[in-house]
Amino acid sequence: MARVLCITLNPALDLAFNLESLVLGSVNRPTSAQLEAAGKGVNVARVLAGLGHDVTVSGFLGADNDAPFELAFTNYSLTDAFVRVPGETRINAKIAEQSGRVTDINGPGMPIDAAHLQTLIDKLNTELSSATPPQAVVVAGSLPPGLSPDDFSALLNHLNASSVPLWVDTSGPALNAAIATHPAGVKPNENELAEWAGEDMTSSDVRLNAAKRLHKSGIANALISAGAEGVLWVNAQGAWHATPPKVTATNTVCAGDTFVAGMLHGLLNQQEAEQTLRFATALSAEAVRHVGVGNPHAADFDSLQQHTRIRRLDDTITEGATL
Repeated sequence: MARVLCITLNPALDLAFNLESLVLGSVNRPTSAQLEAAGKGVNVARVLAGLGHDVTVSGFLGADNDAPFELAFTNYSLTDAFVRVPGETRINAKIAEQSGRVTDINGPGMPIDAAHLQTLIDKLNTELSSATPPQAVVVAGSLPPGLSPDDFSALLNHLNASSVPLWVDTSGPALNAAIATHPAGVKPNENELAEWAGEDMTSSDVRLNAAKRLHKSGIANALISAGAEGVLWVNAQGAWHATPPKVTATNTVCAGDTFVAGMLHGLLNQQEAEQTLRFATALSAEAVRHVGVGNPHAADFDSLQQHTRIRRLDDTITEGATL
């Protein structure tokens, strides 16, 4: 299996509540609650490690409450290369209702200064120049206070200079900055891409055109997720659409992170494009049924894959998809 470096610049302790329905201004009693060390890059790392990859996690952690992260890294067999900074890692509240609606209350994160960023770059350089460098780098999640889109762009350009395939999953100004650095892959959802595209993603044709534009702008693997309507994937080998199997969605928090990990898993293992997309889409669908990331060992996972529809959208015939 491959070695992967997953970077989370603004991690969080996720406090997830499951409710029948949220009543504002009232006392709500959840049916369950769960506190997890998380952040988009950490979630991606968990899935990849569970699939057998050698995964190192990095980014910024608050020195005052890093114990839950250290325990999680041990439990999930992740190598810890996080930079500790003064303060506490933020806590995010996730309120999931039976209808599938999820309300996020996300903390702002710890302030990061130039010295912290340079310490992180030095640590990443060590990882990238090791005797067994990573075969892919993932940067996922929001930016912490003090880290501007320009800082983010400079960091991504630095990572790109290593020639290791770079995947980025973020939103807002950070997404626009990431696209301009031409990473190997990005996976915005339809709402996150709308600002860059200059139009709302109101139909499948609009989404496909946006994905093609994204690819032509210099993104080798352009992916757009649209919930139950599926995922578009455009690369040099063609364009595909995946429709997920029908499941009862109770918590969508980790679905996108699970999908990114599933795609990387297939590409790193040089699987065929349809097999890669089918696996990632089915694994993402498995994730929405519960709190946490997708489980490829679920009893009905083979059935989920069988009920995932993959459709080729063009007649291009070339060699298989790559990172």
